[in-house]
Formats: sequence, structure tokens, C-alpha cells
Amino acid sequence: MEKKITQENFEDTYVDSIEMERIDKFVCDEMARQIHRYIKAMKGSKAIMLKFEEQLATLSVVEKEKAIARYIDLNRKVLSGLDFKIVLARAMANYSDTFSYLVELVNNKRKMVFYLNRMREKYQQYHEVYEEDGKFGIKDHQGNVLVPAHYDFLRTPYVYVDDLRSLPVIAQRDGKMGLVMPDGKETIVAPFIYDDISLRDEPPYFEAWTGEDSTLIEA
Repeated sequence: MEKKITQENFEDTYVDSIEMERIDKFVCDEMARQIHRYIKAMKGSKAIMLKFEEQLATLSVVEKEKAIARYIDLNRKVLSGLDFKIVLARAMANYSDTFSYLVELVNNKRKMVFYLNRMREKYQQYHEVYEEDGKFGIKDHQGNVLVPAHYDFLRTPYVYVDDLRSLPVIAQRDGKMGLVMPDGKETIVAPFIYDDISLRDEPPYFEAWTGEDSTLIEA
């Protein structure tokens, strides 16, 4: 049975959709700023930061949230030392018309918990490696298969990247290494002909080895 809204329980029951929409937007702006700071701390160039911001600028808030979540999934150090309460407080400050209203929001434990949980759900969407019949694959945070369990070995590219694009996964099949996209379609980026593939800190991000010979792979 749906709970009846009364004057007494109004604040605890009613969710202001406009407030939620605006705070979501300001939280998203703050999260983008944190990634900007992360790129800068990683000694990324001004051009890299501008490229990142230009890409975000073309997206809606919901699209930005998803893009930032994907970025965090592959660059989890972004959240190292980040206090979601501070991010939320800044977002609430941007939303508030007066200091007294900001204090009221921050001191509302129910709202703080609601928005903190909402932030974690939006931005901490981590994929996981799963095993099936002795083979390995990757699922997203909702359990959707990104890479089917067809591989003897998988290594997700947890590397610093300068934009929001997806990077392929290093995989092993039948004793050989290759690259496959986590796109649910098993798109092969590099054929399974290499003895080893290693990650690099700058583009091209992959170096493949066949015997003593190495090849840089654009991905």
C-alpha cells in the first residue's frame, strides 16, 4: 500500500524532482572537474584536458554520467582520496540560493544519504571478470556480457587515457595473445597471433611481441 503523504511526513517522503535534477547536474560538473584535476596530476597536457572537456560538452547530463562512470571504471585512481561528501556539498552549494538553505540541505541526513547512494550508483559502475567452463569473460556492473567467456586469460587495460574512448582487452586464446573490444560483439582489434602483449603509458597503448620482434598496435 502506498504511503500517504501528510504535512508531518512530507519532507521524509516527497522527493523534489527539480532539486534532484539540478543536484545531479552539479554533481556531474564536480565529477568532471575531478577528472580534469586527475589528468592534470598525471601530467596530461592542456590539449588533453581540453579534448576531454570538449567531448563532455557535447553530451547530456545522463550521457556525461555514463561517460564519466566508464572513465572511472578504467581509471579507478580518479577516486583515490576523493570524498563524495565534499563533491555533494559543492553541488548542493551550487544549487542553494542562500547559505541557510545550504546548511539545511547538508544537515538533512536523509537527503545526504539519498544523494550519496545515488552518486555511488551512478559513478561506481565497475565491470568484473567471470569464469564459465574454465574460460574467462567480462560483465558490466549490471551483469551484461561485454566479453564472452571464450578466453584463457584476460587483462583489462587499467591505464591512463586522455579521452572517453573504450580500449580493448588483452586476451589469450589457444596459447596466443590478441586484443578484443568489450563491446558485447567480440570485435577483434588485433588477431590472436602474438606471444605477448604489454600495456604502454602513452599511445599507441599496446606493444605486441612475436619472438624477439615487437609491434606497436594502435587501438
